[in-house]
Amino acid sequence: MKIYLVGGAVRDRLLNIPVKDRDWLVVGATEDEMLALGYAKADSLFPVFIHPETGEEYALARRETKTAPGYKGFSVEYGSDVTLDEDLQRRDFTINALVEDEQGELIDRVGGLEDIEQRRLRHITPAFEEDPVRLLRGARFIARFSKYGFSLSHETFRLMKQMASTDELTTLKRERVWQEMASALSEPEPWRFFETLHRCGALVTLLPKLAEAMGKEQPHGDQPLSAPIKALKRAVARDAEPMVRFVALFYGICQGPGGSRWLTRSLPVKRDYLDLLDLLQGAARFFPLAAQQEAAATLDLLIRSRAQQHPERLARLLLLAEILWPDLEEGLSAWLTQANQAKEAISPAVLNAEGFQGAALGRELRERQLRAIAAICEPVGQG
Repeated sequence: MKIYLVGGAVRDRLLNIPVKDRDWLVVGATEDEMLALGYAKADSLFPVFIHPETGEEYALARRETKTAPGYKGFSVEYGSDVTLDEDLQRRDFTINALVEDEQGELIDRVGGLEDIEQRRLRHITPAFEEDPVRLLRGARFIARFSKYGFSLSHETFRLMKQMASTDELTTLKRERVWQEMASALSEPEPWRFFETLHRCGALVTLLPKLAEAMGKEQPHGDQPLSAPIKALKRAVARDAEPMVRFVALFYGICQGPGGSRWLTRSLPVKRDYLDLLDLLQGAARFFPLAAQQEAAATLDLLIRSRAQQHPERLARLLLLAEILWPDLEEGLSAWLTQANQAKEAISPAVLNAEGFQGAALGRELRERQLRAIAAICEPVGQG
């Protein structure tokens, strides 16, 4: 039995990137031997085991043979006779197939070290095209590593274009597309995920309205930035969390009839992401007037965002307003903070004690809150 450190941990160390997780490859062992050593089986389909002490994943070397369409259409063989080279040949990119032996010696059987030096993302064998998920992973890795100077090799990009033109892409589960996209939104340059999918022709199948908004693909260097990509880049520049990046990207193409229904038909978007998108859609019309310190619009914006109960929601809305409408008057955040304090100073309990109840209480509460907000309507930062 031989154990190797494999994949991302080796790659990231060579790139001087902090290593978050370590994956291990076991050659020359059987499932029974792993279980006898105290490892726990982690997957019913693949020979992946959990170390009894570290909790890290150890996978038996395996072969894969394409047997049916889709990313699950493979037969898997594993056992003590599967060699290191056979396992590495089934992996996606050369930079993910570097290994270290138990003495810490680097082993490179597929040219991954040269590709790291050349800052090149390159597939290992033509079998790459058998798994449509690898097209998404290629786009996601570019979103992660382009800041380090990486780009897709011409051969890999041509293969991805070929993959995008086949029916294999339609076999992808919505859940897997969302998983890869959500991960890409956390990467340093997430817009490159969508640009790469658009360039290779996959985006029109996966997210047709976004592809339409990004425009017809132009020759190298001639593609103007579309509104969704501009918004996403501004969100990244503000170090926004993935949820805010998502809303910035999709807000403009979820307007009008149908709203975001096309998006939820395409992807199983997380509920909190959709909630923020819906909240912004409902609150957007109040922002221009609130920026001018109009009391009613300011109050409605604060009520919709439930600023008192959920201050983080108002913070996200404000950040999105600055991202999507950068020409809004400065001081909006300070103004809303003041207005919210004035609003919350009007206590429903006090009004109730004064005899107001039911609908009358609601009307009086709004009227007094409007007066309290209007009373501070001097321009922010003046006298």
